[in-house]
Amino acid sequence: MRKTATILMAILTAICCSSAMAAGKKPLKVYILVGQSNMQGHAKVETFDYIGDDPKTAPMLKEMRGPDGKPRVCEKVWISYLTGSRDGNGEGIGKLTAGYGARKNPSEDGGKIGPEFTFGIYASKAYDGSILIIKTAWGGKSLNTDFRPPSAGPYVFNETALEGLKKRGKNIDEIKAAKAKASGRYYKLMIDHVKKVLADPKRVVPTYDAKAGYEIAGFVWFQGWNDMVDGGTYPKRRESGGFDLYSRLLAQFIRDVRKDFGASKMPFVIGVMGVGGVRDKPDYFRQAMAAPASLGEFKGNVTAVETAPYWDKPLADLAAEMGIVGKSAYYLRKKEPKHIRKDPIGAAILDKYMGKDGTMTNEQIKAFVKEYRARRIGPEKQAMWKRGASNAGYHYLGCAKTMSLIGKAFAETALKMEKK
Repeated sequence: MRKTATILMAILTAICCSSAMAAGKKPLKVYILVGQSNMQGHAKVETFDYIGDDPKTAPMLKEMRGPDGKPRVCEKVWISYLTGSRDGNGEGIGKLTAGYGARKNPSEDGGKIGPEFTFGIYASKAYDGSILIIKTAWGGKSLNTDFRPPSAGPYVFNETALEGLKKRGKNIDEIKAAKAKASGRYYKLMIDHVKKVLADPKRVVPTYDAKAGYEIAGFVWFQGWNDMVDGGTYPKRRESGGFDLYSRLLAQFIRDVRKDFGASKMPFVIGVMGVGGVRDKPDYFRQAMAAPASLGEFKGNVTAVETAPYWDKPLADLAAEMGIVGKSAYYLRKKEPKHIRKDPIGAAILDKYMGKDGTMTNEQIKAFVKEYRARRIGPEKQAMWKRGASNAGYHYLGCAKTMSLIGKAFAETALKMEKK
């Protein structure tokens, strides 16, 4: 009896130890990042130094670089990135580092970052297990068509849009058929890719432990530009309530992705468009983007993150100045120098290059613009632009400082919802 009891105790001890070891293993945390061009990210790595110029963001730059001064490689964060080019869609995989922003070749380092870089860095600071980011993003895609959720049904043309198409002599049936074919295509691509990755996590994360498993820890949505400028789908977009349809579609999108991934309370971050910075007047589209977070059913597990506060105003002001200089060539070719004379700097040098008959050759225009830029912008501001910006305004000026702050904010918001 005593011998049997000893054997049973040994077996029980082994089982308990084995269970304790299994319990000690951390599941792979999975975050899904989805959107259009700003989720892709157009901030070049060359603009990293600009982050260090601001004492408030200099500590973030230290997190983004390794001891060798190169972009940090996150040892416990992996990424699968599905995106598209003219040659079709493709996947980039590996340990998270810079270069997983917008890409010409989906499988090659594009030299840019989106929100994913700092998202992964700050998510990993709060978790000592492995993390997998599954990012799917394509430029120029709408929620009303491309990412249209299944529960929204087929795209419905409003009467205003139909009347406009008829007046232009368009074939309504052909347009409706094309729209139906395009509706939800990128939603399906996103869902299918996430499921493909999660069917075999070890393909992307070599250290994945099937016994520990994985958990979907959060979803980040950063999209909006194409809906914001779509007057056909949103004919009253300049009025309060003009984007209510977007709010309804986004709420349906949240419900549908949760259903498709079997995660009914999955933390969901809405990245609210912030191009142009903080507004003095109400921004109806931003309000519509944020609206689903206030619905009772989403309380505590859907949060809207305003990205406008991360807009870089000094760079934006400089971009406006550079735009004025750039447009001067257009005015001169159109023989409309009166616009340039409104600026004292432009007026002071215009007559130097303009003939007595008020005309200018192409060479004279080029010479004028060169001097105008030198005097209005100057070498110091030009150096600042090169240091901090790498793209257009609708891509947050391609500023790594802005994109990194956005990624950090997304991560901190997702983590806060996880704790709840």
